[in-house]
Amino acid sequence: MAGELIMYGTAWCSDCKRAKRFLGEQQVEYRFVDVEQDAAGRALVESHSAGKTIIPTIVFADGSVLVEPSNAELARKLGLPTEAKHPFYDLVVVGGGPAGLTAAFYAAREGIATLVLERSSLGGQAALTERLDNYPGFPDGLTGADFGKRLVEQSERFGVEMVSAAQVTTIAGEERGHPCHVVRTSEGAEYRAHAVLLTPGTSYRRLGAKGEAELIGAGIHYCATCDGPFYKGKELVVIGGGSSAAEEGAFLTQFASKVTLLVRGDKLTASKIYHDKVMNHPKMEVRFNTEVREFRGTRSLEGLIVESGGRQETLRPAAVFVFIGLRPNTKFLDGIVDLTKEGFIDAPDLRTSVKGIFAAGDARAGSTKQVASAVGEGAAAALQIRRYLEEIGEVRHVETELMETSE
Repeated sequence: MAGELIMYGTAWCSDCKRAKRFLGEQQVEYRFVDVEQDAAGRALVESHSAGKTIIPTIVFADGSVLVEPSNAELARKLGLPTEAKHPFYDLVVVGGGPAGLTAAFYAAREGIATLVLERSSLGGQAALTERLDNYPGFPDGLTGADFGKRLVEQSERFGVEMVSAAQVTTIAGEERGHPCHVVRTSEGAEYRAHAVLLTPGTSYRRLGAKGEAELIGAGIHYCATCDGPFYKGKELVVIGGGSSAAEEGAFLTQFASKVTLLVRGDKLTASKIYHDKVMNHPKMEVRFNTEVREFRGTRSLEGLIVESGGRQETLRPAAVFVFIGLRPNTKFLDGIVDLTKEGFIDAPDLRTSVKGIFAAGDARAGSTKQVASAVGEGAAAALQIRRYLEEIGEVRHVETELMETSE
């Protein structure tokens, strides 16, 4: 079909999985062509790579082609900013989810020059959620995509600068009469700031069963909104018994012919609204006291071995979606600020162990992992940061810094 974005690849290609995830997080619609099953697709790929099969090969609506692009290259092609305008800011926010964006526009409206660096899509994990039914002020609920869009628009209104596909790799200290922080990205960009707010968020936790790592993106998924549409009319399995598993499982029924929820315990721990939705849904089945022992398949998922009551059996769904909790995106902070043994940022009062570095949202130890509380923490962090900048006498803005660094 003319005018659509098409990705050519295979189910087992790790770079294809990465590109799929990035496009999904950016809410970009695309069609995937498996070149192992489509001879014409394979020929097209080879025509763009001197006879070699280099994937992913992505054909855009305007007819242009990118071969094995990085996330930054994809971002540039999609018109997303990949570098900030200035080298120095009052505040750099690492993470563009609800906590980070709320703090950013709270700070910016006070005249604090603010930069947000987001490794994937602005709006965070909340923007990938099908629906938010418990956010105050929206009695009928709102979609995650709409919520994320509103946050971004509000940040733009107050002059927040935002950069997507900016993977922060390290934060270093530098003395300039007072602590100054240097934030570096994987693309080689370097930004200095008086203060840094860490809001890197969390990612879905992996099950850890045999065969899982090899089949991620090839039948095992962690994002229903990103990958659910690929399984129309198929039977799916969801692993988990909490609100995320129940909510995402119910969402998948709009594509799947049947969704089976595998719960390790003897009951659902989901909130009542999701509990009732799952237990009364005609296209959903719940199996309690069931654990996954192994995933099988070479280049794609062929089945999973589950155990219940001492008896093992093999299930053969089209795909499995795992929702068993969250892990903090804080690996890059090891040795920079204090972390708990689980990897969450130790910042009980939103202040980390390093002066001038703050933390808020789901990656902070003790947070409630709720969108509403993440927004509240972001606002509270912005107020603390303003007081901190006043204390060090540095509520000066980027124009002043640029003049100083050019002298």
